[in-house]
Amino acid sequence: MSTTRPSAARGPRAVAPAPQRPVAPAAPHPPLRGTAAASVRGVIDTHCHLGFDDFKGRADEEIARMRDAGVDLAITISTSSADALRSRDLAMSHPEVWHSAGIHPLYSDEPIDWGDLREASKSPKCVAWGELGLDRHHAKPAFDLQHRVLHEQLDRISRWRREDRELPIVIHCRKAFDDLLPILAESGLPRDRFVFHCFSGTPAEAKRVLDLGAWISFTGIVTYRNAPEVAAAAKLVPGDRIMVETDAPFLSPEPIRSAWPNRPANVVLVARALASIRGEEEPSFFRALDSNSRRFFGLPAATVA
Repeated sequence: MSTTRPSAARGPRAVAPAPQRPVAPAAPHPPLRGTAAASVRGVIDTHCHLGFDDFKGRADEEIARMRDAGVDLAITISTSSADALRSRDLAMSHPEVWHSAGIHPLYSDEPIDWGDLREASKSPKCVAWGELGLDRHHAKPAFDLQHRVLHEQLDRISRWRREDRELPIVIHCRKAFDDLLPILAESGLPRDRFVFHCFSGTPAEAKRVLDLGAWISFTGIVTYRNAPEVAAAAKLVPGDRIMVETDAPFLSPEPIRSAWPNRPANVVLVARALASIRGEEEPSFFRALDSNSRRFFGLPAATVA
């Protein structure tokens, strides 16, 4: 991505671990139909950003691609209070889409309307708080500001959970495990209701997350040859605490890493890579991913075709 900060609708500044050059959109792989689609039916993209400008006016197209690829549902994740309302509106108008409500650490320096965030969380399609956390990879926003916004967010979520919204929490943690893990441990929030999304750490860091009691979700990073530690970490995660995501429009997986934007349909490629890395059969692994995602986020049971 460009080092220039995009607008909130465009997405977090430089979320991807390495620049990706936009190319003309193209179908990332042939649509899966019939037996092929049935073999991956049930995979859920637990983290994408369908409200970003990359997908403006194209939600219906992306959802059709999802269905063709065997992807049942997608959760579009909030990065700001304004984005939380956009995510809510998108989810309410598409049965296959659910959403979250939260402030991304890289948006800590933007105006926050806590009333809008609370309002978005009241949607019947809201299934999580977040994404929230800490990011030491970037110089801005200032880390102390990220820290203050995180604490206020956790305090508000604790109160809102007691009132009526006992939702799980999507965590963004980049090069900040030493800072963030103690904060979460002391937050008083249920530790098994955290998921560390887009895990890009080491096996040792994965073990610390698991020891906390949290879940771990993997993106296309796990397919990259220059990220062997992420693949090694994926082998450590218990089968009942692992999930899969795209983080679209970022982080297109191999073998289409240069494609922009990444899209929810590509979660199938990540799931297949994870199954191979873990030495698991695809059908049973995909069923486990589906069960895990629905259980963690409280999504409705899969409809049997």
